Amino acid sequence: MRYPEDSKAVMTDLVLPSETNPLNNLFGGELLARMDRAASIAARRHSRRIVVTASVNHVAFNKAIPLGSVVTVEAKVSRAFKTSLEIVIDVWIEDRESGRRTKANDAIYTFVAVDDLGNPVPVPKIEPQTDLEKERFEGALRRKQLSLVLAGKMNPKDATELKAIFE
Repeated sequence: MRYPEDSKAVMTDLVLPSETNPLNNLFGGELLARMDRAASIAARRHSRRIVVTASVNHVAFNKAIPLGSVVTVEAKVSRAFKTSLEIVIDVWIEDRESGRRTKANDAIYTFVAVDDLGNPVPVPKIEPQTDLEKERFEGALRRKQLSLVLAGKMNPKDATELKAIFE
């Protein structure tokens, strides 16, 4: 059994001029790449396998990240399924003067663990510890079912976790 905290990956970096748009804010694509790297580290720490990005399930660009900002991307596994892992990512920016951190963005990515030939392999179970980890763990199954229903890979009648919300 593994815990979400065991997979935690934290990456801190500075926003440089070459990474900004004409408004001098971090390019969204640059932030997506940073989140993907942090999430892949978290997925690999949990699975101890090669991992590949399967989907970007959610991204919220809530706050622009200006040139010169110190950006911290925190990622950890929220739930492990058979061969896939849901990773929740929080993005923080640090106030230059006070040092206070503010949550700027968040995302949810899905990774699949694979062998050397690229075939999916089982991943260890995860046991959430904190209230937030438990909330994210429970929500992961609903998000997975919704994704499968929307992709036409699951009959809505079989999405028991989703149905429970509306009953």
